[in-house]
Amino acid sequence: MDKAAEDARRVAVELLGDVTEQRRLLSEALPRHTAPLAPAERARAQRLALTTLRAMDRADRMLGPHLTKRPPARVMSILRLGVTEICELGAPAHAVVNAAVALAGADRRMSRFRGLVNAVLRKVAGEAERWQSLPIPRLPKWLRKPLIADYGKAAVEAMEAVHYRAAPLDLTARGDAREVAAATGGRLLPTGSVRLDDWGQVSALPGFAEGAWWVQDAAAALPARILAPAPGARVLDMCAAPGGKTLQLAAMGARVTALDISASRLKRLKENLARCRLSAELAVADALAFDAPPFDAILLDAPCSATGTIRRHPDLPHARDGSDFPALFALQEALIDKALGLLRPGGRLVYCTCSLLIDEGEEQIRDALTRHAELKAEPEALALPGIEPGWRSKEGGLRLRPDYWAEQGGIDGFYIAALRKG
Repeated sequence: MDKAAEDARRVAVELLGDVTEQRRLLSEALPRHTAPLAPAERARAQRLALTTLRAMDRADRMLGPHLTKRPPARVMSILRLGVTEICELGAPAHAVVNAAVALAGADRRMSRFRGLVNAVLRKVAGEAERWQSLPIPRLPKWLRKPLIADYGKAAVEAMEAVHYRAAPLDLTARGDAREVAAATGGRLLPTGSVRLDDWGQVSALPGFAEGAWWVQDAAAALPARILAPAPGARVLDMCAAPGGKTLQLAAMGARVTALDISASRLKRLKENLARCRLSAELAVADALAFDAPPFDAILLDAPCSATGTIRRHPDLPHARDGSDFPALFALQEALIDKALGLLRPGGRLVYCTCSLLIDEGEEQIRDALTRHAELKAEPEALALPGIEPGWRSKEGGLRLRPDYWAEQGGIDGFYIAALRKG
């Protein structure tokens, strides 16, 4: 058996276990399991895990008729991976079955399930044509139910269809986006981002070493464009990491303070600033305890459920259960109030979250406008190229959903509001 392929499958199973059993996000689990692998095997293990997480609902539907009772979690991960390889990726069934049986046998506690793994996957391989007729994988009930209440079933099903497809790669150009598109073989999106459907290793793309661009979803690139600070303006990027918005603001000529509670995440931002030949002041602190002279403008990308990023992070619905929502809602409210205290009279605040939940977007802004009489929404600031009128929300914000631009690969779910302090 190919040792490299065997290692990639083993690590993929471990990653699946961390997500579905330990409720760890893939970003937290990857360093724990992939460090010993060569880059190619590391990428393969991650790809196998991501594809299995995207297809998990379908895999479970294929497995259901052949399991009289649910096996141990690790065996379930082996089975899910095997089904995904056979039915979604089109791998040779005999090789996948043999590899899955070997994976079960390599764990002394799971060895007695080798026969089950062999029998079930052989049956699945015999009916693989059923895969395409199964429903598009659904979100877990804890998330699907509130989203249906907010948007309706048809909209949620459209989002799920986009989640099922691997997301393209979006770039934000430091300078001329058309030049970046031409150099990388990407296409220019209506909002100014560059999109690549096939890219290989990111650091090997033309312009990376020169800092001509950085990776940033097209939706995440909009808040800084909406804030649009004047050159020389003092701007606070209030929860700055991973840093794409700081890079944008610095490229616009603003004097940026990038604030984040994580020193390690700001270290990565510092490296990207250097690569892109941009500068910003970095501050490691809790945003709620931060103090400074009033800023001309503030960008608050508040900590949130990140439910808008599932097309790129299919682990999230399986690693979370919604129990942290109330604490996040309270934190967002506190951060808005704190931001207004750091903003000069007449200054502008752009609030955003990469969330699909209206409690983290529309409701937060409605409540903020009620709490602060001096605060006004500026819906006219949202009129950027590529923004559809139907994306506007009643309170004056912008609601983006994954199924927008579905034929072009979708876009992250986001909420953005531009506000003026009187």
